[in-house]
Amino acid sequence: MSNLLTRRLALLADRQHHALLGGLRGIERETLRVDPQAHLAATAHPVALGSALTHPQITTDYAEALLEFITPAEADIATTIDKLDGIHRYAYSKLGGELLWSQSMPCLLPGEPDITIAWYGKSNLGMLKHVYRRGLALRYGKAMQCIAGIHYNYSLDERLWRVLAEHEEGAGQRSAMAYQSERYLATIRNFRRHSWLLMYLFGASPVLSSCFLRGRQHNLERLSDDTLYLPYATSLRMSDLGYQNDAQSGLSPHENCLDSYVAALTKAVNQPYEPYAKLGTKQDGEWVQLSTNVLQIENEYYATIRPKRVIRTGERPIQALCSRGVQYIEVRCMDVDPFEPVGISVPTGRFLDAFLLFCALEESAPIDEAEGARHTDNFARTVKEGRRPGLTLHDGAREVGLRQLGEELLARIAPVAALLDAARGDAVHAEAMTAQAAKLADPGLTPSARVLAELRGNGGSFTAFGLRQSERHAAHFRARPPTAAEAGYFDGLAAASLAEQDEMERAPHIDFDDYVAAYRASNLCHNSGDCD
Repeated sequence: MSNLLTRRLALLADRQHHALLGGLRGIERETLRVDPQAHLAATAHPVALGSALTHPQITTDYAEALLEFITPAEADIATTIDKLDGIHRYAYSKLGGELLWSQSMPCLLPGEPDITIAWYGKSNLGMLKHVYRRGLALRYGKAMQCIAGIHYNYSLDERLWRVLAEHEEGAGQRSAMAYQSERYLATIRNFRRHSWLLMYLFGASPVLSSCFLRGRQHNLERLSDDTLYLPYATSLRMSDLGYQNDAQSGLSPHENCLDSYVAALTKAVNQPYEPYAKLGTKQDGEWVQLSTNVLQIENEYYATIRPKRVIRTGERPIQALCSRGVQYIEVRCMDVDPFEPVGISVPTGRFLDAFLLFCALEESAPIDEAEGARHTDNFARTVKEGRRPGLTLHDGAREVGLRQLGEELLARIAPVAALLDAARGDAVHAEAMTAQAAKLADPGLTPSARVLAELRGNGGSFTAFGLRQSERHAAHFRARPPTAAEAGYFDGLAAASLAEQDEMERAPHIDFDDYVAAYRASNLCHNSGDCD
């Protein structure tokens, strides 16, 4: 443990923990709607769930059948997951015979033309979202866009940043917003250094349906007639078989300072990419993508973690970061846990809280290109070979066994978990740490190993396993339907969202071509700050 981390922990312990108990946690869970035979649902987004465009908690991601559940932000992850459970229970009260797919990797998918892109209505904003997804289909293929994950949104109490700033030399010369943004960027750098551990501990996608690859070249092994896998993989979702694209391969916005991060994304949304230029933005008079640039919009950048700021009406993410700084971080690399009905457990959330607070408080020097390449390689090794006996990772100038490196990292995180428990007056974070240490000692306890064990014991079919788990989860939720008060609350949200979409569509609006032009012109961020 570094001297800086020791000092910061002592400082926070001396402040009676008030700042530690603040901050917010939110979860976005993606899940495909499937029919009882594990085929992608061909039905439209259920009207009973409300408008996918305007509903604050139930929307769609890429495909019409890819639901996204968004929890309110809460101070305690247990409350967040309870809210996520409530969304699932309500959704099942409206889904009829359909199921929510229990896996990150997709169910049985139809041909590309038959995967319906999410529809958001005829307003300019709704069409913008739809055309953006048309562009994703051109650039990445529809199958890849049907992959699901868990996004973990995390913020620290702003009082915590003020406590640290008061005792850090030179911090008083910067604004509170600048200091907070710097600390979140430092958190992200440490996340880059250590996120391979999350892939080992929580990766749950070592297999996929053979129909997913659509003829792409691969080095996977065959587990059964319909299933491909890698024997030691933890998360094929996060490998080059999941989210990947040649245009983005050269895009690596470093997080050494906010200005450089914003500048890199601003360049990407304004820099033409020749293969996309050949496709054009329109075909036969119909919009097929928002632009021919490396990124249509900044959210197209496939990062494992992002700095975020809640945006205002008509504002773009880059503009929000420029004008008001970083407000929270979004962790995007977590697989859906197929053994948990809502896709994530409370103990997993407790560990993530300790892990992320460690990343926030530990020293975090800038990352140069060579170090960044090492972190990328560690991550890639872990997602494809994480449970391989004797696997080593880069630790600066040396190669170290994954288990040893993981145990050393857990030992560094342990005092942070202890401080969180002291603030709460219990031991829930320490218990979560113990559960993760057990996985390092026995790889068979990891979700990826458990998935493979289940498949090998039941015929080896990914589809059959996914359907079994989906049915179990459906029974879990259907046995606990929403109360009258809960149903009334969500019915109200659904009705309000439909009314809001209707109002948007009936309101006067400019031509869609002009709307897209105005949107694209709004992405420039004018910031005179420099990286130190």
